[in-house]
Amino acid sequence: MDFISIRIITDDVARLVEFYERVTGVRATWSTEDFAELKTPSATLAIASTRTVPLFAPGSSRPADNHSVITEFLVDDVDRVYRNLTGFITGFVNEPTTMPWGNRSLLFRDPDGNLVNFFTPVTPAAVAKFSR
Repeated sequence: MDFISIRIITDDVARLVEFYERVTGVRATWSTEDFAELKTPSATLAIASTRTVPLFAPGSSRPADNHSVITEFLVDDVDRVYRNLTGFITGFVNEPTTMPWGNRSLLFRDPDGNLVNFFTPVTPAAVAKFSR
């Protein structure tokens, strides 16, 4: 089994796609006005309209209601990313902070309130874990 993607359901696909394109530098591929994907070498972030929810199961997902998932992106230099995003992100949850497990993390929210973590491994063990 391979983990391929995570999908965010939103009332405003264009706004969320624009946000993620800006913060990641990855251009989205649009399938329809209700569905776009930002593909990275290891996984895909899919963004879909609430109009797609009934295709799976009516009422099974609600936009802007996430309180338990953090979408994470591995970046080369989280401190540089923080400097680049300052002014665009209006409220960081935390500035770059080194976590006990060895990643330096930057936490913020997307326009729907979903948590996003950009991180860079900084300890030898964390660097080894994410070496490609």
